[in-house]
Amino acid sequence: MPTINQELIAQRLNLSRATVSRSLANHPAISAETRRRVQDMAAKLGYKQTPGRAARRGKKSRTFTIGVVIGIPRENVTMVTYPHILKGIRERAEIERVSVDVSYQPPAEFDTDDGRQNLLRQIRNNDWRGAILIHPFPEPAVALIASRISIVSVLESYTEPGIDIIDTDDAPAILDLVLRLSAAGHRRIGFASWTYPVGGHWVARRFSGYVEALFYQGLEFRPEWVINVHKNSPRLLPPEVSATVARLFKKDGVTAWVCAADHQAYPLMQDLAGHGIRVPQDCSITGFDGLEPPAGLRRVASMRVPHEHIGSSALTRLVNRMSHPASPRRKILVEAQLVEGETIASPQKP
Repeated sequence: MPTINQELIAQRLNLSRATVSRSLANHPAISAETRRRVQDMAAKLGYKQTPGRAARRGKKSRTFTIGVVIGIPRENVTMVTYPHILKGIRERAEIERVSVDVSYQPPAEFDTDDGRQNLLRQIRNNDWRGAILIHPFPEPAVALIASRISIVSVLESYTEPGIDIIDTDDAPAILDLVLRLSAAGHRRIGFASWTYPVGGHWVARRFSGYVEALFYQGLEFRPEWVINVHKNSPRLLPPEVSATVARLFKKDGVTAWVCAADHQAYPLMQDLAGHGIRVPQDCSITGFDGLEPPAGLRRVASMRVPHEHIGSSALTRLVNRMSHPASPRRKILVEAQLVEGETIASPQKP
């Protein structure tokens, strides 16, 4: 069996070794199509990238502890992405000789006025040097943590200066999904999300990709075809979202919906069946994240986010931030990859 390395990937794709290396590092000088081909082949071969010599901490480096703060209860593990992010963090931590201490901290339980807050006590007692935040937290809580240690945020933006961000390049990914719906013949396309007690910047970014795609394709945009995005719009629970989608399908002929995430798309598919609407025969749906479908459901057309790579990149960025605390703030965007799925079909003729 040949050794699985960058040279093998280069041979399989008839590319140079340098092009493969740059593609795996998401170098902007390499086209998106070439990066996609290289990354797909790397995944197919089971190649795992190791850090460069300059990025590694030496074997004689002193170990230290970083925290990973997950903003949901520990028992909430249905259709979530953090286990994949955490896996990437831990794998990279072994290379960097870093100890990882995980804290599950529901944002609603974080009281910035309480100096005895459990998370702050954990930071002190376990001597955290820095922390990675997964899932949104209130800005005051983030500012309080950042006043004590270095922070890198995953998949969420904050106004607090000096917090590096590892995120998905959302808008182009959503644009790709809308273009596929348009190519299938859909002319009335809606956008749906759930509501969240904290954060939601990621929903707004994905919505911006939806709007851009509609205007790019010359498709109609109506505010009433957008659910749970506008600040002053009614906040609808998932069953109400499904009922609204069903009503707009029958009333306005909205035959396709872009969901902000897979964990929204799959329940919508299930609920629409109760309204007598079939996916994709009657209504097409897309998601985002590339998660595995629940038992018995078609795989949703989606964009797969490389969560393990994001976790690994977050750990690397945190180590660099701790070494250079005064360096400019960084925001690193990671490209998502299309999952064809089985939930896009041409709309039926009336």
